[in-house]
Amino acid sequence: MQNYLNEELLMQNRARVTRRQLFGRMSSGLGATALASLIQRGGSSVHANTLQGVPGVASGGLEGLPHHIAKAKRVVLLWQGGGPSHVDLFDEKPTMQEMAGKEIPESVRGATRLSTMTSGNAKWPCIPAIKPFQTYGQCGRRLSSMIPNIGALADDMTLVRSMHTEAVNHAPGVTYFMTGSQVPGRPSMGAWLAYGLGSETDELPTFVVMTSSDKAKTCGQLFFDYYWGSGFLPSKFQGVRFRNTGDPVPYLANPAGMNSSSRRAMLDDIASLNAQHLEDYGDPEIDTRIAQYEMAFRMQSSVPELLDFSKETASTIQRYGPDALVKGTYANNCLIARRLLERGVRFVQLMHAGWDQHNNLYTQLEEQCRDTDAPSAALVQDLKDRGMLEDTLVIWGAEFGRTPFGQGNPEKPNGRDHFGRAFSWWMAGGGVKKGHVYGTTDEFAWNITENPVHIHDMQATIMHLCGVDHTRLTFRYQGRQYRLTDIHGDVVQGILA
Repeated sequence: MQNYLNEELLMQNRARVTRRQLFGRMSSGLGATALASLIQRGGSSVHANTLQGVPGVASGGLEGLPHHIAKAKRVVLLWQGGGPSHVDLFDEKPTMQEMAGKEIPESVRGATRLSTMTSGNAKWPCIPAIKPFQTYGQCGRRLSSMIPNIGALADDMTLVRSMHTEAVNHAPGVTYFMTGSQVPGRPSMGAWLAYGLGSETDELPTFVVMTSSDKAKTCGQLFFDYYWGSGFLPSKFQGVRFRNTGDPVPYLANPAGMNSSSRRAMLDDIASLNAQHLEDYGDPEIDTRIAQYEMAFRMQSSVPELLDFSKETASTIQRYGPDALVKGTYANNCLIARRLLERGVRFVQLMHAGWDQHNNLYTQLEEQCRDTDAPSAALVQDLKDRGMLEDTLVIWGAEFGRTPFGQGNPEKPNGRDHFGRAFSWWMAGGGVKKGHVYGTTDEFAWNITENPVHIHDMQATIMHLCGVDHTRLTFRYQGRQYRLTDIHGDVVQGILA
């Protein structure tokens, strides 16, 4: 009987190994594609038999995607970390001017969830916009005078004034939009799109991330790598971060004593071994290793060319502002973003910190607008001038807004706290309406009164514009099918062109 059980267990183990090998032979990852493309170009000495049983897909995307015709071929997310004040920038409220310094009524406040910094307040002094609003564009959009360049885009953008989220602190709020959960561990939006749609270039990563901060470093938030991570997807789909100091991507240069041809030969030998290992075991991280080696080799030439601004016109550089050529600035990252997009990068994520005005609202908010207004608008206008805006989705937003009441000394408040009950984003290009406003809030910019847009709704809409049905792009993990929007989210039809 014991021998029978041992034999049965042995057969089950063989079956498991066979399945693993089967998955390996069915792999269609980026690494296999990279090797196959080298063979087609004759640029590698790796023999074709190293890829036997590991067929690639030309784009690296999933079969059957996109689900429908995409309005946006590429996305750039201009993330304004810390929470820009919708009250001061995008949602003008004359009543708040009349009520300045007076209590915001309890009937308005209700049971709104606030951060622990202000949830126990005894007073709720109304603080209107710190600078006047003005009219922009033929659509007559009323926006802050602190963002004149963004205001000049009024006829090209959709302004969403009815965003809302349950998050009240920075890291959970950012993680919520980027991954669909306030708890880290799930794939980011860029990773989902890379997984589903693949790449349009083999010279640069599919998903690139750049970070920056206000010059005074007033904002204490950190940018965690899970904001652009791949979660439980294979790690080849995670974002590649371009650093803002030193080399943008480390280890691209050849080691001392090695030239390009010898490095190519070494990588070919390594790729051959890795391909055989992948065929035997089907471990997706082996596939990632192949892809990373190959991408690094190609980026040795593509990255220096990407960062060579000598062919940019003086007028283009001037449009992005005085910091356009200062490495690590938001302006410089916006310029690089345009160059990435026109070279086929699918998802570019710029993350800029400095919007957390708890106690410096009257000084730092205007500084922050001055640093980001011109570069944000320049990127949109640059894409438009090059005929790229129609199929590039530009998104400007953050994890939440700021409170309509003042934070600090109730007699003379000098800041605003986090506020997720209602806040504003804007979008341009890539299939969204032009000169349009979606959603409204009450007279205190506190409660949404029409067309609420939840974080999951915005995720679903972005995916839809990219040709993806958010309910159908899933990945099985720990016995469950996961998706970016979890079990929520509806496409916001009212902002689609």
